[in-house]
Amino acid sequence: MTLVAGSYEKFIWGYRLTADFLTLKPLFSYPSHLSTIKCVAVSGPVAVSGGADDCIRIYDLSLCSEVGSLIDQGAVTALSFYNHPNLSYPRNLLSGSDGGTVSIYDANPFVHLKTIQAHKKGINDLAIHPSGLMALSVGRDSGFAMLNLERGRRSYFQRIDKEATILKYDLKGEKFFMVSEEKVSMHDSMDAKLVLEIENQKRILCIAAATNGLLFTGGEDRNVTAWDTNSGQAAFSLEGAHATRVKGVVVLSGKAGGHEDVDKPYLVASASSDGVIRVWDVRMANKENPTPLAEVNTKSRLTCLAGSPVKRELFLSFCCFL
Repeated sequence: MTLVAGSYEKFIWGYRLTADFLTLKPLFSYPSHLSTIKCVAVSGPVAVSGGADDCIRIYDLSLCSEVGSLIDQGAVTALSFYNHPNLSYPRNLLSGSDGGTVSIYDANPFVHLKTIQAHKKGINDLAIHPSGLMALSVGRDSGFAMLNLERGRRSYFQRIDKEATILKYDLKGEKFFMVSEEKVSMHDSMDAKLVLEIENQKRILCIAAATNGLLFTGGEDRNVTAWDTNSGQAAFSLEGAHATRVKGVVVLSGKAGGHEDVDKPYLVASASSDGVIRVWDVRMANKENPTPLAEVNTKSRLTCLAGSPVKRELFLSFCCFL
């Protein structure tokens, strides 16, 4: 299992969770961008980071190295992979820019296919439906857009009451979540109808969907909270998970990166703005003062976190960048 984090100081950080789930082994750390890293995404053996320098950097996690880059149409504010169920590597990459555009790339190899003007102002976040046929985006224009990925155009746009900053699908693509400050709204994917609302005490800065109808959130309350999306109530919480605000949360479900083929859906990773990354066993949430399984301090101001189970085979199509 691999974690990748970006920072204000331009550094990219890569770690692999060891087979005993007790150590985060460093893979790489260096200033990969010319300015702040705003977003990261991971899919199998490949990771990408987007920065305020209008650049997307590409990393082969099997080789633990950077293998290429792409130039976007502005500061890169959001990244999302489409993963075909029959492929071990991502099929497409979508990026959102500060100029309100969404760019579509073929991920094998990385080739630009299309750019869509989705918003009048910058993209805050975007999400690809598991089918790969459509994507959603939210922007600083307080807008919500639906993108037809087959035709490469915006098919729907609507103004929303309050600017949304985070957008995610659930694991099956039946629902999607939008975050506006301390509130999460859950919508039906078919018609975008509001299903329920979740309200946290403080501003939410990151979310991650999990199995069994759970949604993990982190933010200014410094907690990692699991919400029951059937009732809208908190199922459990890791109180005081970090000393500062939580900037990223990842559910580490799937096959382990080591020699074991054991699914670990109860492992959750979180990162805070003071540079600390922690891996938790959420089954310990009800115990007083739960301690993380693994922890590392990057000593930088982290802005984002992404993770994925990683397979051992090389991502050979990256050879064209070497």
